[in-house]
Amino acid sequence: MTSAFSPPGSHEELEEGLRLTPRFDRDGLVAAIVTDARAGGVLMFAHMNAEALQATIESGVAHFWSRSRGKLWRKGEESGHQMKVVELRVDCDQDALWLSVEVAGTGAACHTGRRSCFYRKVTVGPDGPGALTLVEGERLFEPSAVYKAPKA
Repeated sequence: MTSAFSPPGSHEELEEGLRLTPRFDRDGLVAAIVTDARAGGVLMFAHMNAEALQATIESGVAHFWSRSRGKLWRKGEESGHQMKVVELRVDCDQDALWLSVEVAGTGAACHTGRRSCFYRKVTVGPDGPGALTLVEGERLFEPSAVYKAPKA
């Protein structure tokens, strides 16, 4: 597929211009942070390639590139928890995206059935560094009842 996006121009155009020229990495991906448009808070982190970004812009529904499955996927295509894009932003050097979304269905963004993929806190400091604590453990749906195969 031919990319609909032009390569970045000058440093000035990249940081101050009004043309979307995403800086995809060597694998053709750009980072995408997804937050809840109503409540705030991070829901998930994913990657987009040019095709996913173009599909998201054209449809208003979040699409991503699954590195583990090696294919394009529309968030919610199996679970029904589709993400309607309320706002899409690009960072200063156009190598990261921020999607503010409304999640359909139960409102769960994570394939584990939770509202957010960030449901565990990491202990920082000398008292057990790296230990995880569940902070948002409630499941909004049961994954085994929704998905045909385990998600990566």
